[in-house]
Amino acid sequence: MSGPRDILVADDDENDRRLTLAALDELGAELEVRTVRDGAELLDYLRREGDFKDRSPGNPALLLLDLNMPRVDGWEVLRTIKSDPALKAIPVVVFTSSSRDRDVERCYQLGANAYVVKPIDFGEFTVTVRNIRVFWTAHNHTPQPAFSPAAMRGPGQS
Repeated sequence: MSGPRDILVADDDENDRRLTLAALDELGAELEVRTVRDGAELLDYLRREGDFKDRSPGNPALLLLDLNMPRVDGWEVLRTIKSDPALKAIPVVVFTSSSRDRDVERCYQLGANAYVVKPIDFGEFTVTVRNIRVFWTAHNHTPQPAFSPAAMRGPGQS
């Protein structure tokens, strides 16, 4: 099962992946970070299919999702994750270069937990990634894998 500090980074831009990994790496060895290069690979990872069929079960504690990716874009990935009962509790932070209001609105309509515009400046980029990581893996609480709405109801309630 994935640990509470596992982060999945989905970004087709190699430089952005490297910067993100470098920023996360500075925060400690207890953090396990996985990367995927496009939306199809991301969905395979989450569903434990294809190249990821043998990975340990469990969802990441956080998904950093770029919108503009090949094969399956971030919009479709977000729609798929938030409509799948096994995946929808994964916190998804859209981490993209677009600052367009319509993109922000659409992501929240699709169920994004946060929308962060990638800073251009290296120092700001690093600080932003660190802040995302600290909030979502150290302060945020997510449901345990056994979570179900039925478990929240008391005896005799439906």
